[in-house]
Parts: sequence; C-alpha cells; structure tokens
Amino acid sequence: MHPMHLMKTTAMVAALGLSATTLTAQEVTLRFQHFVSPASANPTYFMQPWADTIEEQSEGRIKVELYPFMQLGGSAPNQYDLIRDGAIDGGWVIPGYQPNRFPEAEAMELPFMTTKSGEEASAAAWEFTQEYLMDDFADVHVIAAHMHGPGIVHKRGASVETVEDFAGLKLRGPSRPATLLLEELGATPIGMPVPQFPEALSRGVVDGGVITWEMSPSLKLDELTDSHTDVAGDQALYNLYFIWAMNKDVYEGMPDDLRAIIDANSGMMASKWAGRAHDTGDVVGRDLMAADGNEIAQLSVTETDRIKALGADVTLEWIAEMDAKGFDGAALVASAQAAVAANRAEE
Repeated sequence: MHPMHLMKTTAMVAALGLSATTLTAQEVTLRFQHFVSPASANPTYFMQPWADTIEEQSEGRIKVELYPFMQLGGSAPNQYDLIRDGAIDGGWVIPGYQPNRFPEAEAMELPFMTTKSGEEASAAAWEFTQEYLMDDFADVHVIAAHMHGPGIVHKRGASVETVEDFAGLKLRGPSRPATLLLEELGATPIGMPVPQFPEALSRGVVDGGVITWEMSPSLKLDELTDSHTDVAGDQALYNLYFIWAMNKDVYEGMPDDLRAIIDANSGMMASKWAGRAHDTGDVVGRDLMAADGNEIAQLSVTETDRIKALGADVTLEWIAEMDAKGFDGAALVASAQAAVAANRAEE
C-alpha cells in the first residue's frame, strides 16, 4: 500500500473507533474497561498483570489497554451490554448490578455461601459458572468468573455489635442477595454500584454500607466512615460475583495463535488469580483503615450465629423465588455449596 494511502486508511480506522484489530489483522489492541480506581486491588493485582502477561506471551502482538472509572463511556450497571454490543472490547462485569437479569448467579452471593478466601470462592465461582451460567453469558466470551474476599460492614460511628444495632441504618448494598440480608437484619438497604458509594456517604444518603477491605482506601472509607466490622468464623457475610469478559466477535475474529494466548490465561487459573488479587488487597486495605485509627471490629460468635440464622431465611426465600421463576432453587444452592466445599483449603 502506498504510504499516503496507509496513513489515510489508518486515520479512517482511528476516526471510526475500530480499536479491536489493526490493518494487518495479525496485531490486536483490546480496550478493556472497569469502574473502579486503577489503584484498587483487582486492577493492580489482576487486570494489569493479566494485560502484561497477554502482551508478553504474544510478543507484543496483543496490546490490552485498561480504562478505569468507565472512561470509555456508559455506566457500571450497563457494562455487560457495552461488551456484548462491541462498544468496548472487554471489561469487568458485576451481573448483580442488573437485578433479575442473571438470577442463577445470585446463588454464589447468598449469605455465608463462600469462605473468606477470594481465591477459594473464585475457584468455586468458575465451577458454578461452567455448570449453570455459560448459557446466560452466551453473547459474550467469558475469560474468568470470580468473587472477592469477605464483605465488611463499614459505617459512621461505633461498630455494630448486635443484630439490633442494624435497625434503621441506611446501608449501601451491591447486589440483591446483599440487600435482602440487610433488610432481614433490620437495616434500610440501598442498592447502588460502587462508584456512587463515596458521594452517598458524604451527602448522608447512607450511614454506611457493605464492601470489601480492599476497596476501602480508594473509596476514602478511612475518612468517610469510623468503624469496620466483620463476622466471626471463616464464612463471608456476603460475597459478590464478577466476570471478566470480552466481545464474542472480537475474540472469535482474532488469529488462532493469538486467541490461544487469551485461552491460556482464562478459565480456572484466571478466576483464581482474580480472587487472589482481592485477598492481597484486603490485607493492604485493612491495615490502612487500622493505621488511620478507625475501629476494626468483629462480631461475636453468638451474634454471628444469629445473623447466619437470618441469612438462612434469606436463602430459603430465594429458593422459593427461584422455584417460582421455573428454576430449581435448592439445586442451585446445593451446587454452589458443593463447589465451595470442593475448593475449600484443607484445615
């Protein structure tokens, strides 16, 4: 191609925003988007290392560009559709941000379903995804499915010590199972995606909320809240299900050898990698909250058991809801529990 023609064609491709492939179709630039700070745990310990690994193993023929804070447009709840429709090449999705759209995924998010290890929970999430969710996500290419570490109660003022302390608290929740549990505890749950949480706290729209240790520093929870409370034991109060996915046409349109590099960094290994990123970030986040003088608390075994009983009620209600929708709710819960048990570290 004449150099001038090449320049014109390249400019046209750029103007049209056709980012997925270059003119040679042998080199690929993938634009992946997420909705949190690049300094938070998943981007730091999973997304960026994953992108670097893809670039290294492809000898530079695949470039993965990461865009934080939804810089390519859209909103966190619409991320799945942005990937499906090709507005972005790939990204991080919380299916629970669209309640009732992916109901089976909620089984992994039920109260006390997972251990407090993000890596263990993510291994279980990948197994559960293979069994139940690939049809739900058929119009994207799923690279990984994962969970985070334990969800913590962060609030203004003193820590919660009893179930009764939840009464009347306006608490942010990330998903339907989480808000159902908060409601059962007597709180007023307010569902919202993570980008809205700090502003809601600063404006007094909420008294606090549930989220991980690792997200706390980037959300300035050391300044916006005073106390951070976990439950006793090795089971997480709640958890959140994520997928790392890319546009199906972009994936299938890649040369076989480059697609194989994506495949080599997908599935169980990538899911555990993503979960491990949260575990790493949780240690850092907890230490930062403590260093700033905030109260770090843990509920007693007795109070945790009371919450577990309320969580069991939420699970039973969820099973009945799923049955009414034509699913086998009990089978979904049993499969999620079996996946968690199979991936629990030996004592």
